[in-house]
Amino acid sequence: GQSNMDVGGNGGGLIVNNKQRAMLPNKSRGEFVRNQRKDSEGFSESPDLEFEYADTDKWSAELSELYSYTEGPEFLLNRKCFEEEFRIHVSDDKWTELDVSQHRAHAMRLLDGLEVITREKRLKVARAILYMAQGTFAECSSEAEVQHWMRYNIFLLLDVGTFTALVELLNMEVDNSAACSSAVRKPAISLADSTDLRVLLNIMYLMVETIQQEDPADSPEWRATRETFKTELGSPLYNNEPISVMLFGMVTKFCSGHAPHFPMKKVLLLLWKSILFTLGGFEQLQNIKVRKREQLRLPPLPEDSIRVIRSMRAASPPASASDLIEQQQKRARREHKSLTKQDNLDAFNEKDPYKSDDPREDEDDNDDNDNSMEVEPFPMERDEVMPPPIPHPPSERVNFPKGLPWAPKVREKDIEHFLESSRSKFIGYTLGNDTDTVVGLPRPIHESIRTLKQVLCSSQYVSSIGEEDVEMCSTELLYQGILPSLPQYMIALLKILLAAAPTSKAKTDSINILADVLPEEMPTTVLQSMKLGVDVNRHKEIIVKAISAILLLLLKHFKLNHIYQFEYMAQHLVFANCIPLILKFFNQNIMSYITAKNSISVLDFPYCVVHDLPELTAESLEAGDINQFCWRNLFSCINLLRILNKLTKWKHSRTMMLVVFKSAPILKRALKVKQAMMQLYVLKLLKVQTKYLGRQWRKSNMKTMSAIYQKVRHRLNDDWAYGNDLDARPWDFQAEECALRANIERFNSRRYDNNQSNPDFLPVDNCLQSVLGQRVDLPEDFQMNYDLWLEREVFSKPISWEELLQ
Repeated sequence: GQSNMDVGGNGGGLIVNNKQRAMLPNKSRGEFVRNQRKDSEGFSESPDLEFEYADTDKWSAELSELYSYTEGPEFLLNRKCFEEEFRIHVSDDKWTELDVSQHRAHAMRLLDGLEVITREKRLKVARAILYMAQGTFAECSSEAEVQHWMRYNIFLLLDVGTFTALVELLNMEVDNSAACSSAVRKPAISLADSTDLRVLLNIMYLMVETIQQEDPADSPEWRATRETFKTELGSPLYNNEPISVMLFGMVTKFCSGHAPHFPMKKVLLLLWKSILFTLGGFEQLQNIKVRKREQLRLPPLPEDSIRVIRSMRAASPPASASDLIEQQQKRARREHKSLTKQDNLDAFNEKDPYKSDDPREDEDDNDDNDNSMEVEPFPMERDEVMPPPIPHPPSERVNFPKGLPWAPKVREKDIEHFLESSRSKFIGYTLGNDTDTVVGLPRPIHESIRTLKQVLCSSQYVSSIGEEDVEMCSTELLYQGILPSLPQYMIALLKILLAAAPTSKAKTDSINILADVLPEEMPTTVLQSMKLGVDVNRHKEIIVKAISAILLLLLKHFKLNHIYQFEYMAQHLVFANCIPLILKFFNQNIMSYITAKNSISVLDFPYCVVHDLPELTAESLEAGDINQFCWRNLFSCINLLRILNKLTKWKHSRTMMLVVFKSAPILKRALKVKQAMMQLYVLKLLKVQTKYLGRQWRKSNMKTMSAIYQKVRHRLNDDWAYGNDLDARPWDFQAEECALRANIERFNSRRYDNNQSNPDFLPVDNCLQSVLGQRVDLPEDFQMNYDLWLEREVFSKPISWEELLQ
């Protein structure tokens, strides 16, 4: 069935296959080819992407992404189920015309209907509740009105106890062995196999997503309800575990092949929003960080990283194809000139970028170490470097930078290394970890130490020893819940991410993530195939968005809660090949992926339920929407880059993985995206591996080096650009990971192993008086036979007291 379309996608760029393209009109075929060529070439004058990074997209977009376009007919089915129940028990009046008491009575009536034994009746009632959660849209005339009634109805449903009943029903469906075995035997899974699960997950998602949306107009009762629900959602109240742990269990069961009918996109979306709601987003993370630093009496943070990134501007993307040809011709002419001997400065910089009259001559040479995919260099804008001394017309005049965006930092370890090397050089001895004694060192070294200590980064990630008071916050409860199976959860998420990546090829052993998007009957016309192709690509993009957000949120919250919780999760991601997987994801035409138009706006909820839908045509589907870029895809790319940064930061073994997998050309191509935040995280990844790439790479990529200097935070004494650092040497990186793993295991055993089976972690009393003074309760049989024990163990044993005393 799937052979009628290209379900793998090409970053959203290619939807139809060759046969279907041949069926398009000539005009459409020509535009299709021209658009493909435009995507492959790129433009040198592309505008900045007006993208603002946030926890989520706007509310309407997050609602619409819950549903696939294949589910469209079910909106009317939900309405029909609700109206039948409504007419039987209430009246022919409209829902919006009833008073609060009537609303509450009917909601409780529907809740009672969820407890019936018959599956068909239960599903009908669940659809009626879903229609309420969807805002009783048939009685609304605008999207704003739908959203108003959604909020009202969902707070009402939560108040009568609907969410608890839904969790119980979801548990029952997850444990439904008959449905699982039936799905395993089926050759092809479709939308019909997951109907019950989809309805339940839809209601739960709408409730979580709507309740977490704060509105200044909310009543005090709603605000109290939100806080209570947030606490309950993160506590082990539902099935003795947080709701997120139950959803993680569904993910692993799906990946194991025992439940291929699970609607994985909806599970992942609900998991993401549950974690986001209970633990908090990026603003809450910043607030928690500030509060914890105050508690530990650490100095305040030098800046708010979110605000700094939002104020940064992007660098220029690569030049067009005509510019590249012209540069190659000029470069060829330069090669015929005689070579002159260069001094040390020229050895560092192949040509002086500040003396060029023509900005286009100021290009990086092609990377010697790059593979064949790296065909375009990365020039910076003229105002991103120091202005040349030669005067230019006003149109080409550049502005001096006002300063670097980040305050510099230095670690305690860096100060120790600096002092040790200084003592060895000037005095001839070392003092270990002493960072205060400067006796015998020259005055410039004293000043250097003072400067370094002014920007010293005091870490709040202090590992604990012995007994400790563990704050049972939502993050701690979640970690305790997922700890026993965390490795399996990470592997499952990465398996699904691999299957959803646009660069992945369809394999027989890969998991099928399209169970909740493919219809029972496959398309028979070109228009239906194109619509399903858009739906499938959109479905995969949403899955990537959810997984990337889940991983990033967990990493950030665990790192703030306890550093070893973060290290445990990060290490298992590394063991599960997360680093090469993310690099594989970026090894595509990233601009094509970010500007993909895999959406049909007229079919998005709630637009599709309050407007008369126009007739869809092949031309309208091919044209897509009018947006400059796809928000979810850019969001996913930034999240994946941030995850890669977190996994590799200060880990030389993992940085070497970036080098081994030839990430430099892949990351450089990602710099084409003219968005400051994405470029920042790409440049960070390039910076950590620069010292390993060799002198020739640095010579050939001076513009990238300049961009790193301007946009990435400076670490004083970090010799990142020249490879002179001791850490750049190939130490035994496997030993580094093994030592970290041993520390993590000790932490988990000490803090979470109630059995304390390992004697190494038991406290030892070495005081003779306290040991002899302890009262030991002897068993009754021993007391009754004490005389026999004395005779056998003491009196009958020959003891040479003289030898013992000696």
